[in-house]
Amino acid sequence: MLKLNQRNIGKIKSFLASMKFLAIFMILISLPVFAQKEKPKNYRKFDERLIHFGFMLGANTNNFNVILKPNVYENYGLKSLIAKASPGGQVGIVSTLKLGTPVVRLRLLPTLSFQERVITYQFENPDPTATTDFFNEERINSTNIDIPLMFQFRTLRVNNFAAYALFGAQYSVDLQSQEDASQDFSDPFIKIKKHDFQGQVGAGIEFFAPYFKFGMEVKYSHGFMNSFVPDNTFIAAPIERIYNRGWWFSIIFEG
Repeated sequence: MLKLNQRNIGKIKSFLASMKFLAIFMILISLPVFAQKEKPKNYRKFDERLIHFGFMLGANTNNFNVILKPNVYENYGLKSLIAKASPGGQVGIVSTLKLGTPVVRLRLLPTLSFQERVITYQFENPDPTATTDFFNEERINSTNIDIPLMFQFRTLRVNNFAAYALFGAQYSVDLQSQEDASQDFSDPFIKIKKHDFQGQVGAGIEFFAPYFKFGMEVKYSHGFMNSFVPDNTFIAAPIERIYNRGWWFSIIFEG
């Protein structure tokens, strides 16, 4: 039988909050679609083509889901550890395949993304005469090649608008990963694995112009695998696991 501890409850609450946000977003972006009166349709042949290509520009805010070892204060003097999200950006190439129906498609979107995450530590000062705690901040930068493969479930067109939901997974390669680098114990750093797999859910809205399609979407991703590389440094010792997670906001053009 599955036992729910505080960590599992936190993960479930985070996932439900993300799904609630996406559901509200989907409803809001769909309202103007179904409120439209009948108008001449732009780009009528879009849904007749098997494959479409385009490009994507976007911004992201990525973070870590950090799981600590038990009794970190007693064992390591750690009072708190806070993982903070930082803004980043991405650019990608879009390939969309129609799966026999205008409303179900398969999307491949190879992307180059730039990410930064910040971990802030508060340790009990080892100096008994000190009046303040010892703080430490670690910035982890990544330049990723991301390859998300998503199923797109789109509404039927209403005039020149449509809404859709996305479900899929993403494989990522961190080109800045220091997984195999020699650790500097005088100035230690957090090691993150080079390869990662993440699940993704999202939603978006599309606008059809005369000769191209313009879309806006938001996605949430969370890693399937532990990305943390353990070592004996004081910043790594209290950590048990780290999972990548983040929000992705994109503007997509397809022709």
